[in-house]
Amino acid sequence: MSGILRELLCVSEKAANIARACRQQEALFQLLIEEKKEGEKNKKFAVDFKTLADVLVQEVIKQNMENKFPGLGKKIFGEESNEFTNDLGEKIIMRLCPTEEETVDLLNKVLNGNKLASEALAKVVHQDVVFSDPALDALEINIPQDTLGVWVDPIDSTYQYIKGSADIKSNQGIFPSGLQCVTILIGVYDIQTGVPLMGVINQPFVSQDLNTLRWKGQCYWGLSYMGTNIHSLLPPVSTRNSSETQSQVTQNPSSEAECFHPFSAVISTSEKETIKAALSRVCGERIFRAAGAGYKSLCVVLGLVDIYIFSEDTTFKWDSCAAHAILRAMGGGMVDLKECLERNPNSGLDLPQLVYHVGNRGAAGVDQWANKGGLIAYRSKKQLETFLSRLLRHLAPVDAHT
Repeated sequence: MSGILRELLCVSEKAANIARACRQQEALFQLLIEEKKEGEKNKKFAVDFKTLADVLVQEVIKQNMENKFPGLGKKIFGEESNEFTNDLGEKIIMRLCPTEEETVDLLNKVLNGNKLASEALAKVVHQDVVFSDPALDALEINIPQDTLGVWVDPIDSTYQYIKGSADIKSNQGIFPSGLQCVTILIGVYDIQTGVPLMGVINQPFVSQDLNTLRWKGQCYWGLSYMGTNIHSLLPPVSTRNSSETQSQVTQNPSSEAECFHPFSAVISTSEKETIKAALSRVCGERIFRAAGAGYKSLCVVLGLVDIYIFSEDTTFKWDSCAAHAILRAMGGGMVDLKECLERNPNSGLDLPQLVYHVGNRGAAGVDQWANKGGLIAYRSKKQLETFLSRLLRHLAPVDAHT
């Protein structure tokens, strides 16, 4: 079973290589540049190249997993369709072919004869990747494969990926925008209960060599199953987030502690004003804005902030499943914000965790997989309870029921 997680780490790294190649290899970069021209599309390229990069990553993940674990490929879901139409009106199904030459031929059709780009892409797609983590290599755990489903977001924060800003400065370790906000998300869940079991977050663009301009990435993972909780070892990011500091925050919610705004949160630039106003009372100045749902969740995983909160219904199961699994392995989780605000804290009911196996009733298309009530990602249950009680205190009553 840990073999599946090991393979997911390998395919996430192959996906990261594809994402980096599209920015670093000239033939591919020229296609990405076309995406920057708003309202203007080069007639040579009938295909939306950012979508092709997305689809290619998704198909590589599916095909690699199917080859190693027959039957699993059919249970891997994402937001991208793998069907393209080229200039000749031909419908082409994008898939990973058995050989590099066949993949070149298929990409050549999709890209209307752009041989250089097709060859460059096919080469990285068929490159072998070895990824090893001693903590995972030592783990042997058996989860029946037929109980698993997989959500994939092949390139989260596509806008930042296309824009390609490499010189954005971080604010206390958190990047508001730029390539650092791009993530590849793979989340594994139980198809019976919807509970997330394994998660991989690959951040392809973490640091850039100023001489070669080549990027290095970082990969994070977690597994939570039947009492086994294990995750990639993360270095302490700041002393503020040490266990000692956190226990003081959760165990001593005095008015004095509240004056010092013990919580920090990351939010979307599109967050509602009512939520932002309440948050400023709870967190003071320690509210950070950042791009990408996957990246904001990663900020919580890394301990850069305590909370990621989002009140809109525009994140989806593929955005949240990977981070949710890692947070579960760390003792945290991801809950439905709307249900949390409507919940009676004295009811004794469990926190409303997001689940991944059922769609929204009456919804069609991608909307059926939206996180309709918004979300909160957190690292500590006690901390979340304290945070919610303070947030509710500062939200107008009407907001708790809308």
